[in-house]
Amino acid sequence: MISDTDLKHLRRCVELAKIALEKGDEPFGSVLVSADGKVLFEDHNHVADGDHTQHPEFAIARWAATNMVPEERSKATVYTSGEHCPMCAAAHGWAGLGRIVYASSSEQLGQWLTELGAAPSRVRNLPIQDVIIDSTVEGPVPELMEEVHQLHRQFYAKRG
Repeated sequence: MISDTDLKHLRRCVELAKIALEKGDEPFGSVLVSADGKVLFEDHNHVADGDHTQHPEFAIARWAATNMVPEERSKATVYTSGEHCPMCAAAHGWAGLGRIVYASSSEQLGQWLTELGAAPSRVRNLPIQDVIIDSTVEGPVPELMEEVHQLHRQFYAKRG
């Protein structure tokens, strides 16, 4: 169940996605929150230079592995504007992070990109649960889906 606190953190993810878009990057943003509600780390996409491993969820997994003990990681929540790709889901699983909450799904993103005429991804869009087995996953969140969709429209309109 998505709470008001969840929505607050997801809205910050959308703000981070907007920052990425303003910097010419793909619009994705993510936030790591501790069990006691403290924002520990946040980031947005940094793939515009051609390194497509520079996703915010991957950065969160790296940061958490370095800065948190396993018990803290397992109780933390990762919020993100878009469902983790398989690379980021695997990193999440290997780092032992807990709950994942996303605004829009990989399936939705795939549909949007097809509608926008974007080249197909070289990596399959898989649901997080097909990559990792032990995290609570919640999303998509209808209240934010259209806003995220609009960010992707803006990104591909600039490229067109």
